[in-house]
Amino acid sequence: MLRAKKIYIEGIVQGVGFRPFVFKLASELGLKGYIYNDTNGVYIEVEGEEGLIDEFIKSIPKKAPPLALVERIFTEETQVKGYSEFFIEKSKGGEEKFVLISPDVSTCDDCLRELFDPSDRRYRYPFINCTNCGPRFTIIVDVPYDRAKTTMAVFKMCQECESEYHDPSNRRFHAQPNACPVCGPSLKLFDNKLNEINCEDPIKEVSKILKNGFIVAIKGLGGYHLACDALNNNAVAELRKRKMRIEKPFAIMIPDVDWLDKICNYDEVELELLTSIQRPIVLIKKRRDCPIAYEVAPRNSYLGVMLPYTPLHHLLMREVNLPLVMTSGNLTEEPIAYKDDDAFERLGKIADFFLVHNREIHMRCDDSVSAVIAGKPVVFRRSRGYVPYPVKLQFEAKKQVLAVGGHLKNTFCFLKGRYAFLSHHIGDLENWATLKSLIEGVEHFKKLFDLKPEVLAYDMHPEYLSTKFALELDIPVKVPVQHHHAHVVSCMAENGLSGPVIGVAFDGTGYGTDGKIWGGEFLITELARFERIAHFDYVPLPGGEIAIKEPWRMALSYLVYSFGDHFQLIEIPFVKFLKENWSKVKILLKMIDKGINSPMTSAVGRLFDAVSAICSVRLKVNYEAQAAMEFQMVADEDESGVYEFEIIDSMKPWRISFKQGIRGVVQDIESGLDVSKIAGKFHNTIARIICEVAQKIKSETGINDVVLSGGVFQNALLVKKTISELEKAGFKVYTHSKVPPNDGGISLGQAVVALFNAV
Repeated sequence: MLRAKKIYIEGIVQGVGFRPFVFKLASELGLKGYIYNDTNGVYIEVEGEEGLIDEFIKSIPKKAPPLALVERIFTEETQVKGYSEFFIEKSKGGEEKFVLISPDVSTCDDCLRELFDPSDRRYRYPFINCTNCGPRFTIIVDVPYDRAKTTMAVFKMCQECESEYHDPSNRRFHAQPNACPVCGPSLKLFDNKLNEINCEDPIKEVSKILKNGFIVAIKGLGGYHLACDALNNNAVAELRKRKMRIEKPFAIMIPDVDWLDKICNYDEVELELLTSIQRPIVLIKKRRDCPIAYEVAPRNSYLGVMLPYTPLHHLLMREVNLPLVMTSGNLTEEPIAYKDDDAFERLGKIADFFLVHNREIHMRCDDSVSAVIAGKPVVFRRSRGYVPYPVKLQFEAKKQVLAVGGHLKNTFCFLKGRYAFLSHHIGDLENWATLKSLIEGVEHFKKLFDLKPEVLAYDMHPEYLSTKFALELDIPVKVPVQHHHAHVVSCMAENGLSGPVIGVAFDGTGYGTDGKIWGGEFLITELARFERIAHFDYVPLPGGEIAIKEPWRMALSYLVYSFGDHFQLIEIPFVKFLKENWSKVKILLKMIDKGINSPMTSAVGRLFDAVSAICSVRLKVNYEAQAAMEFQMVADEDESGVYEFEIIDSMKPWRISFKQGIRGVVQDIESGLDVSKIAGKFHNTIARIICEVAQKIKSETGINDVVLSGGVFQNALLVKKTISELEKAGFKVYTHSKVPPNDGGISLGQAVVALFNAV
């Protein structure tokens, strides 16, 4: 007996070859009907034998294309209409616009084969793609996702491409960026005076230019890269000078995995992450005999490595056959350039040449950055390859929420239904250009996902640009969220926890409810509220923000905290440095004593800075967390010693005193203990403190779940040691994976906290 069903599917089902897959499946089963995209997902009407329709519905999620993700399937009986075949209808618009969109993903194996096949009509075509790969998020202007609503609309397909596009059996059926050398985007090469370089093959020409030590701005998928030969120390040093990026590591792109064997020591998890369709930058430990130029990652034992992820990259990397620096096309602190005119203007004094294409980028999107910590992939910067795919929530958001994130590593986040749409990386909100990028991104997401926020979340810090932006928005309910509460809840939301949990939030800066700078916090945390149960002792931050850039100031503060005026009697190189700069030190001592421009901080990030400086590892920094990172790099991972500390529990919140720890560090320096041993002991001590405080909290509350969040937990050594301590003590430990542990993840936490406070 013939039956008919309406089938509605939600998920990533547009622009990923879903309709031809359904067409083929229905045809194989002899079913009739049709399918189309609309602004909410995919709609199907199907007719046939009941058993075959059931098989059809069960097969859809099991056999879906690689980039598709079926979230929900709804079915409903309908009347048999007597269709003669199964066909694909044009996309339909609608009142509500809500469809999940695939991120931009790396070139698939089929396209790669064609790219390097001399007999293929797309041989060496830098914009080859199909429904299984290529640009998505960065070219979409509006939904539903059809060519007319992408930046590919200006390229009229030739007859052959048009034929592929309309052929359901073809892998390029409704591949919206579909193109070929006859009808699609093309490359041009310019010098930095905007003179076009006439050449037969711009990629071969750029390869020669890079090998000759020049710097090239390359227009990619989500913006411009600045590239140079990663084996040429002079070229990399020149790029640093021009970009005004003194020591912060550069990412590199390697031609293939064979190169990884020459430069890094890696494991299978790192390799899997590196070769995933997202193709993030992965932080991997350097080999001792690594040939990469020192200037790529000075004083750093890790390299940020990525593989080619666009056809242009594959062509260039095969041609040059060398690792290339591939860093964001910007001056330090600015957003990545993605518009051609802006790139020529801003990068003209950095790059010698420009490799440009005429496929417009609608939304900038930086490379994602990740690492493997304690055997698990962790994303540090969630952007290209991951965005705009949402984080699935374990609850239904009854109201739509917008959270505008923090000051550093800004992202924003929307909640709608069971989804959290965490944005691409916006950057540090240090200037108007980055704030403008935040504003543009918010508007774009509102359009893509039909978002109409009723609740607004923002950081409690009154001076954050994100906070000021939030307070100007016309959204009825506004909820300030404490920074570290947001950190812990972001990790809880990612792991499907509702609490209460023992939240450990360690970072460098966060505005506390008492107006002081928090960052060494133990919180009993639920989604709506928290109790601060313990924290590291407050110490002065002499000079305020400048102390973040000059860790020696924090070191002085911790010496005064631990020794009083007697610190002058200590005979270690750092105190000698202080005596050599005594006129400045005297001023700082007065500031500390009188509390002048010396806000109090409990931040563990600042404690790392202080101990790094006391050990003379790093007195001043050129980028965020440099002192702590370099201190981690020198640590002996096999060291088992621990420094003394005290948990003062006479009143709540408990205080963790590190005076004895600082004295122990000084004593070890005086006795000539190697700094690697001291750094190892220090990491062990922080892990031990976390475990002992957690045990005290558990004994009072019975809570056994521990959540680790905050930028300090990007430290792989600390995370490994902390998890080990906690698990030995019987705790269940939760860490980040899909969402950054740093401030790039707090917008998710802000959104969830605000939702549960706006009911």
